[in-house]
Amino acid sequence: MSQASDRADVSEKPRPPNWILHHPAYLQMKSLEAGDSAQLHAAFLVYMDLAEVRQWKEVSCVKSPELQVILLEGREKEGAPIQTVLPLPVHRPLCHKSIRHVLDRGFPMLLCAVASDSTLVYQRMTDGLVTPDPPAGPFQDVGRRQHRKRRQQH
Repeated sequence: MSQASDRADVSEKPRPPNWILHHPAYLQMKSLEAGDSAQLHAAFLVYMDLAEVRQWKEVSCVKSPELQVILLEGREKEGAPIQTVLPLPVHRPLCHKSIRHVLDRGFPMLLCAVASDSTLVYQRMTDGLVTPDPPAGPFQDVGRRQHRKRRQQH
């Protein structure tokens, strides 16, 4: 073994297989006693993504007793408004009443669908309908250009 590989072995200690169960954020979420283990796991994965990967500020977890879920709150950057994130395993249904309850909290709202392979998909939720951009493609459509022109005038 070379000296370089000796240093790498010493400096990079592998995490124990159950490190998640001992993480302070996981323990705090578990103490809220909201939802089932799948929602708890989804909330922790989203927490780690927001706090560690995306570097959000002031990420915290709160219990939603009505929905029996853990919601996350945080700021995308310093001084930005607080946003609420609803972490939801993809197999768990979401009804209109649940969406309404979360939107009534008054903060900008994100839904984060968490797949079984830990893939995270964020969707911004709004109160009402939002006109999306027209589909992109190799075609040139006069109607699409007119639609975009009308949207830009408003």
